[in-house]
Amino acid sequence: MTNTLYCFGESGNAYKAALALELAGIPWQAAHVDFFNGETRTQEFRALNPMGEVPALDTGDEIMTQSGVIQHWVMETTGKLTGDTPRNVLRWTIFDNQKVSGVAGPLRFLMNFLPEEKRNADVIAFHAGRLKASLQILEGELTKRDWLAGDAISCADISCAGYLFYEEPFTFTRADYPAIDAWLTRITETPGWKHPYDLMARAFPG
Repeated sequence: MTNTLYCFGESGNAYKAALALELAGIPWQAAHVDFFNGETRTQEFRALNPMGEVPALDTGDEIMTQSGVIQHWVMETTGKLTGDTPRNVLRWTIFDNQKVSGVAGPLRFLMNFLPEEKRNADVIAFHAGRLKASLQILEGELTKRDWLAGDAISCADISCAGYLFYEEPFTFTRADYPAIDAWLTRITETPGWKHPYDLMARAFPG
């Protein structure tokens, strides 16, 4: 059975799982989730993932949720994208979940996918400030090394970069962060890399 990833293109968290599968050479197929029309809130989807979110990976033997868990399975299964130590990859994955994706995701949603009349400027400014602080940390680290965990791309890089390839505005401009910009370019030059919208179909109706 081919591994099935439940996902949609706008989800940076799903992208992190999809890109890890792709770069590790694991066969997989995308099962499109119609997020913006409420599919993740249906009983059918909640039976698959009670958390009501993507990504979810069905391997045929088990169903895994959360991008970090899926990335861990990719590393464990293939021995690829493992970085220098498991703890260092985990360190950056947690940093990303709390400080980068955990802020960039809601900020991008507020600025692009929520109806304009519901976009609260104060909330956007708060998230933008938090994201800037986290990106400054990432920028500082990437001035010292090419990759976050070791001497090659790992799931640490895939995690932290997940939301940074999207073109929709969310206060992140690559030119403002030269080290991050160069790092993202290195990632795109990795054999097998694809943009999120090339790996997964879009769901936003606009």
